[in-house]
Amino acid sequence: MTSNISMNPNLLVQYLQKEATDFTREDIVRYCKENKIRFINFHYCGWGGRLKTLNFVIQSENHLRTILEAGERVDGSSLFPFIQAGRSDLYVIPRYRTAFVNPLTEEPSLDLLCTFMDRDGNPFESSPQYILQKAHRVFKETTGMTMETMGELEYYVIAEDDGLYSVEDQRGYHESAPFNKFTNFRMEAMKMIAQCGGLIKYGHSEVGNFTLDGKIYEQNEIEFLPTNIEDAADQLVVAKWIMRQLAHKYGVVLTFAPKITTGKAGSGMHVHCRITKDGQSMMVENGEITDTCKKAIAGYMEAGTSLPAFGNPHPLSFMRLVPHQEAPTSLCWSFSNRSALVRVPLGWLQKMEMAQKVNPLEEPTGKDFSIKQTFEWRASDCFADTYMLMAALCCAARHGFEREDSLEIAERTYVGLGVNIHDQNNKEIQETLEQLPASCVEAADELEKDRQIYTSKGVFSESIVDYLRDYLRAFNDTELRHELTEHPGKLQQLVEKCINNG
Repeated sequence: MTSNISMNPNLLVQYLQKEATDFTREDIVRYCKENKIRFINFHYCGWGGRLKTLNFVIQSENHLRTILEAGERVDGSSLFPFIQAGRSDLYVIPRYRTAFVNPLTEEPSLDLLCTFMDRDGNPFESSPQYILQKAHRVFKETTGMTMETMGELEYYVIAEDDGLYSVEDQRGYHESAPFNKFTNFRMEAMKMIAQCGGLIKYGHSEVGNFTLDGKIYEQNEIEFLPTNIEDAADQLVVAKWIMRQLAHKYGVVLTFAPKITTGKAGSGMHVHCRITKDGQSMMVENGEITDTCKKAIAGYMEAGTSLPAFGNPHPLSFMRLVPHQEAPTSLCWSFSNRSALVRVPLGWLQKMEMAQKVNPLEEPTGKDFSIKQTFEWRASDCFADTYMLMAALCCAARHGFEREDSLEIAERTYVGLGVNIHDQNNKEIQETLEQLPASCVEAADELEKDRQIYTSKGVFSESIVDYLRDYLRAFNDTELRHELTEHPGKLQQLVEKCINNG
């Protein structure tokens, strides 16, 4: 038994004594028989990115095997708005490696994520999950490398204000209980997500903390570890599904809305990225970030104005992308700089033996922690379809490797450490940089300009890009951000209308 398995919180991994990537159909049948599992639940995302559910009560071993082998038929026209009712049937086929014991059901249940298949038994080309699979396959074929990502889920919990242990407005970062009211909620959510296979890095309270109309609004964050980009998307959609169920159990409102009200911290879904080859990080060499890293960042700079079409697909998203709120507005990258669109966070570029310095009884380990180095896309939020966003980021990174001038682009768009782009003293620098879209309509226009980045090599179909472009333009929100800033009451109405989105 390896140490990875002995401490793995996934109950199936513990019981079967194998990693989830090695799960087979026979493993799942055996677990269900030996643990008296009563229900099998299928999950999948249609258009919009929220997890859907199909429940099966197990009738017999033969019935269980049929469920796992044949999958089931679903109405695609009710899941994807671009499918016509006349040819709407799709299959959902479970992916055994995603199996987990449901931590929230009263009846013992085993849940699996599914892939959509068409009437010919092939992957449904327009499924966001399959688009991501294509994007990563093409990335690997083009570069010879693998893309890993991890997301940060920022969210607000909204509850009645008890008036006790209040925190100063917008000063909630890393507070401890009892000043952080929902520590136990966050920790319970983390435990459940980990049991379902989520690779969690940590959780903490965030900056946003305020009271309004007798209610407390408390911002928290759960951040994940880098993993294969396809698995990273899976764990985010499962995590959001668990967190909402748990909020319902607690009797509180949980929202991933990118903006709650003006002047308060918004919630993003930052995505950290790492490029690997044969299991080794390609991000750091001789204490510096590599040209490989810079080329991927250059791809984000080139696609920076169109990526919000995937990562910020709602008018409320653009209320967050304003100056002075630790959200990006300009196309640039930097080290440890939260005003930049892409941030290279503080990493472990050198062997500094910090733990030994803090703990003198310990011997130096000589370990290299540069594998932890990532670069962070900071614009997106949880209203994004996670699979579509990850696929778009994968396409943008590949674009950086395909261009011959990527290193020049990286040099041109770099801003120095400590340069706050939003500071008036740096106005000259800001004026040299391209700006992010300010509305869904502008994002749609940028998507049209950059469509080749996403459709090349057959990743996104032309029809999907057309549909997303038209979907964004239908918001007709060119002047909405200015209007909502001038009239906060209208912003509150929009927040209330879409508080459960994402």
